[in-house]
Formats: sequence, C-alpha cells, structure tokens
Amino acid sequence: MFKKIGIFLEMIKIEHTLFALPFAFMGAILGSVVVNGHLPSWAQIGWVLLAMFGARSAAFGLNRMIDQVIDKRNPRTANRAIPAGLLKSAEVILFTVVCFLLLLWAAYELSPLALKLLPIAVFFLVFYSYTKRFTWLCHIVLGLTIALAPLGGWVAVTNEIDWPSIVLYVSVAFWTAGFDIIYAIQDIDFDRKEGLYSIPARFGVRKSLLIARYFHFITAIGFVILFFTTELSWWYFAGMLIAYIILFYEHFILSPNDMSKLQVAFFTMNSVLSILVFVFTLIDLVVQYL
Repeated sequence: MFKKIGIFLEMIKIEHTLFALPFAFMGAILGSVVVNGHLPSWAQIGWVLLAMFGARSAAFGLNRMIDQVIDKRNPRTANRAIPAGLLKSAEVILFTVVCFLLLLWAAYELSPLALKLLPIAVFFLVFYSYTKRFTWLCHIVLGLTIALAPLGGWVAVTNEIDWPSIVLYVSVAFWTAGFDIIYAIQDIDFDRKEGLYSIPARFGVRKSLLIARYFHFITAIGFVILFFTTELSWWYFAGMLIAYIILFYEHFILSPNDMSKLQVAFFTMNSVLSILVFVFTLIDLVVQYL
C-alpha cells in the first residue's frame, strides 16, 4: 500500500508543488488584506491547500493519462508510472476523479465565485494536456493554467476579482511559461521527431532562451506593479529584489552551447523563487496586520 502511495506521489510530482502552492497562499493572503483588511483564517488557508492538492493532482493524473502513448516513446518519460506498468489506467482515472471531487468540495466551502468559476479552471486543467499536439503556444497555456493558483487563492477568500489579482495572475503566468520553455529544451529533438509543438522545437534553443528572458522580464514588471498598487511594503520589496537576482542567475547559467545546468535553472531556482516571494510577502503582511 505504501509503495502504491509512493508511486502516485511520484506520478503527480509532489515536489513540483513548490512552484504553484506558495503563490496560491500569496494570492489568498494578499487578497484578504487588500479586500477584507485582515489576514485570512486558518480554515480558509486549509481549504485553499485542499483545493490546490485536488487541482494539481487531477491535472497530473489527466496529463499522464492523455500523454501515456507519447511518454512511452520518449526515453526521458518512458519510466513514468503508466508506460512503465506501475499503475493501471483505471487506477489513475479513479484517482483523478477523486481529486476533482476534492477540488469541487474545497471551492464550495470557500466562496460562491470560486464555485462559479470552477468550470473554467477545470477546462484549463484538461485543455493544456492537448496543446502540444497543435500549438507551440502550449507554454503560455500552461502559464495561464498554473497562474490560476494565485488567482484562485485570491477569489477563494475575497469572492471577487480585482486588478491586483489580475497583475499577480499575469506575473505568475509569464514566470511559469518562461521556465516551461527552458524545461522543454531537453525534449527538442523528440518533439521535432514526433511532430509535437513547442517553442524550442519551433524556434531552436537560442531564441527559446531569449523568449524565456522576455517572459520573465514581464514577471519582474508585474512584481513591481504589485508593490505600488497594494499594501505591500519594504519586506516584499526586499524579497522582490532577491527574486530578480534568482531570475538573472537562472538565465546566466544557461546558454545555447551549455544546457548542463538546466535542472538547476528549472527546478531549484524557480522553487526557491516562489517560496521566497511568498515568505517575504507573508512577513510583510503579518507585520502590518497581525
């Protein structure tokens, strides 16, 4: 049983929660302060956590189901649970359905608007897995999907969408799209061979790295706008500056002639960035509103 649980956790890449979850909490905390004038309750944070677990787990389950044939042909992904025979399709389908039900439950408990907008979130979670089959804009679609985490956190505790929440959404969307372009470089040959769409497969490594930099520049602008349009103060500003250094270093260690540090740039740098921005935002708002 514990072995099976471990396989499911590996399938949903539980460690990749470090990308979206901190921003979901950031959206909830910042939204509550901006709209309600106080920090969210522990109960709200708990429901946001459950919603995030349900959403990303369902998304990964769907992705693994939809891409199982492609994954089996790709040497990098052939050892994933379904193509490797570690999980049956029926098990993954059941797991995905349960996770969607958890998401539905959490949305119901959080706010009426969160429940009303849930079909849109589900659409993005399903739609993304098909985009590599017909458009190299798949990275942007992933960004728009992952960025639903902070937007959802905001809506969950405020029951409304405000301009700062849109700024946060766009910032996280382009941050995600940028590092997904970097991640996709490792599959450039396979994607071209299989006729799959991606920015690296379409434009090559050099232009892909440049596009990723432009995307992360948009993220940097968005973080600045948040500073000037919300109650965030100098703790957040300090974290933002450190985040800029991380983004700079992420691109500094990569070049078209040397992608040996791709995993460091993709996972380590971006997981540190998301945690850091959230922690400094949390400190900033707790100091002001606790």
